[in-house]
Amino acid sequence: MERIWGGRKLAEFFGKNLPANKRIGESWEIVDRPEAQSFVGRGPLKGKSLHELWIEDRSSIFGDVPDAPRFPLLIKLLDAHEKLSLQVHPPKQFAGKLGGEPKTEFWYVAAADPGAELLLGLREPIKRDQFEKALREGTAADHVHKISVKPGDAAFIPAGRLHAVNAGNLLIEIQENSDTTYRVFDWNRVDDKGKSRELHIDQALECVNFDDVRPRLLHPEGELLLRDDLFEIQKWNLDSPREIATLGQFAIACCLTGSLRCADVDLTPGEFFLVPAELRDRELKPTSHQTSLLKITIP
Repeated sequence: MERIWGGRKLAEFFGKNLPANKRIGESWEIVDRPEAQSFVGRGPLKGKSLHELWIEDRSSIFGDVPDAPRFPLLIKLLDAHEKLSLQVHPPKQFAGKLGGEPKTEFWYVAAADPGAELLLGLREPIKRDQFEKALREGTAADHVHKISVKPGDAAFIPAGRLHAVNAGNLLIEIQENSDTTYRVFDWNRVDDKGKSRELHIDQALECVNFDDVRPRLLHPEGELLLRDDLFEIQKWNLDSPREIATLGQFAIACCLTGSLRCADVDLTPGEFFLVPAELRDRELKPTSHQTSLLKITIP
């Protein structure tokens, strides 16, 4: 996905084949959207879309998961060569009224330049009318909480949390299957044609949680990075073969470092494998030293 803030790190770090002379900000890796689909790469189901599998082979591929019109997760790689807009995603109670979809997300910092930051929540308590005034005056960024990050850090962005990604971050994003973003402030940026991107100030003000002051990065509990109603994410350092999940449960593996193999699939950093619930060969085997991965499941 071309983005005004994108760069070329998806090729440098993850070997993605990027179109020439384009600023690529996102790679949608596991996706079941009307406008974008993942497809099975090989094997007996080669060519089937993720949506077809969700509708036609739900129990054999995904096991016993909550019903939904589409596969409930969207997983991306993000290259913030420049900073993203200051934005918010709608909580469930506001999304329908505003014509959008609720969106909660998780970020894993795969790489970060020295001094890289994430902007999360508010720096100090502020009332809605005060924040709106700051927005109109172009000073909203002064009220956002900044956190320095390094590779291996992780953050939770529940719907309603004001947030932005500063330049120099390469992220793995795991989120609700939604593409609704309300831009609050875009740093007075214009595109190649001198046009600024649309802001959604009225919708954003409805959604921002003004009690969300100085949130912190996630603190892992052993291998567990996050357990939420929407997804559970673990980080494994894989030094010997290990079953990704019990038979009957699907899981997604994302290689972070090193390399690994599952069934007849080899994964290198930035690659994903959706392990079907009924796949019998479920062992992840490291094929190089210092292999690590994210394991993603739906509770």
